[in-house]
Amino acid sequence: MYAAPPPAPAISDGGVAGDPAGPSLVRTYRTWKGNNEFFLQGRLIFGPDGKSIFLTIFLIVAPVAAFTAFVAVNLLDDFPYHSGYSILIVVIVHTMFVLITLLLTSGRDPGIVPRNAYPPMLDESDGSFHINNEQNPRQHLPRAKEIIVNGVSVKIKYCDTCMLYRPPRCSHCSVCDNCVERFDHHCPWVGQCIGLRNYRFYYMFVFSATLLCFYIHGFCWVYIAKIMDSHEVSIWKAMIKTPASIALIIYSFISVWFVGGLTVFHTYLISTNQSTYENFRYRYDEQVNPYDKGIVKNFKEIFCSAIPPSKNNFRSKIPLPKEISDSSRRRVVESLSPMVRKTEDDIELGVPVYNEVEEESDYKDEFSNDEELGKGSEISDMSVDLSRILHTEGGQRQVASILRHSLWERSSRKWDASPKVQDRITSDSSDEPSGGN
Repeated sequence: MYAAPPPAPAISDGGVAGDPAGPSLVRTYRTWKGNNEFFLQGRLIFGPDGKSIFLTIFLIVAPVAAFTAFVAVNLLDDFPYHSGYSILIVVIVHTMFVLITLLLTSGRDPGIVPRNAYPPMLDESDGSFHINNEQNPRQHLPRAKEIIVNGVSVKIKYCDTCMLYRPPRCSHCSVCDNCVERFDHHCPWVGQCIGLRNYRFYYMFVFSATLLCFYIHGFCWVYIAKIMDSHEVSIWKAMIKTPASIALIIYSFISVWFVGGLTVFHTYLISTNQSTYENFRYRYDEQVNPYDKGIVKNFKEIFCSAIPPSKNNFRSKIPLPKEISDSSRRRVVESLSPMVRKTEDDIELGVPVYNEVEEESDYKDEFSNDEELGKGSEISDMSVDLSRILHTEGGQRQVASILRHSLWERSSRKWDASPKVQDRITSDSSDEPSGGN
């Protein structure tokens, strides 16, 4: 029988082809189970809607560019001691600050809790019950537990996806498919969850964007007033002379209701030490907020406390997970299925042909016990090696013949190794009436 050589190790970020010392290594972000998108080899992490950050950047940069070209430049010489240049410098520096806080909000780990590979162990108190003086384990973990936080009982829930009990104030984001510590909300404008590690930068972003709207709005009116004084015209004629200022006034007025409203709302949340998620669920309307320390201490907790380090090292190297290698082998086997169909043309030549559905059922029957797993691994190892010669027509015919030969021998061994089937065939033939009686 054809014996396939062992497959060569896969080449990855940390693995070297032909190195028998250990399994191939890959970066953690390449095997990440959440819906996140990574850039710069895992240095930046975004949500699945991370591309929306480009729209947000455009909505910030476009009006600033129009303000610089049509308003700020015309005010450079209208103030004594060349102080008009400060208008241009301030708006550029302020815009850079807004963009930096936007990137710090959108491109960093918001506080993702790593998933468990296995569910936690059952506690004796909540994981078992007594029937007939015997202790029997439950079939599933309790859905919630209660813990004490600052003297107040707080309920924590079990997450089936991450297979862990969520820490206090943690929630599972349905968009990113991650549990996030101190989950506030998922913001589509920044394409990221807002949580423990980026809430500070999110507030700074919306607050600075609000100030930028006020700044542009105010100096547009200053420019209109300068036109009125220099040309001695009414306000309406002055507005007609600078349509860009009118557009910026309308745009900044609408925008300030959005970012300004967020600033006011999150200022209230910080002062009461709540998150958006907790506030919308009326979490503390019927019970005391165990996290409220007073207005001053609440603000210090957000802006003056150290940001905890990330619990995930997305650039660390880990062994290639088994399910990934198995899936790659399945893809190779699936790529062979068209060649199996082509063998139907060989019926006239007397070559045995097999139906794919029957073959799959045979595989399932063979792989159902541990003794046949060793035999089934030959096909898997062989498929990886055979994938190297699929790109040529001669190689495809060679693979098809090898596959047919392998399946024929497997079928023959299975019938030969089944005494019950042979006895049944013998008994059936002996019970048949002989011809001529």
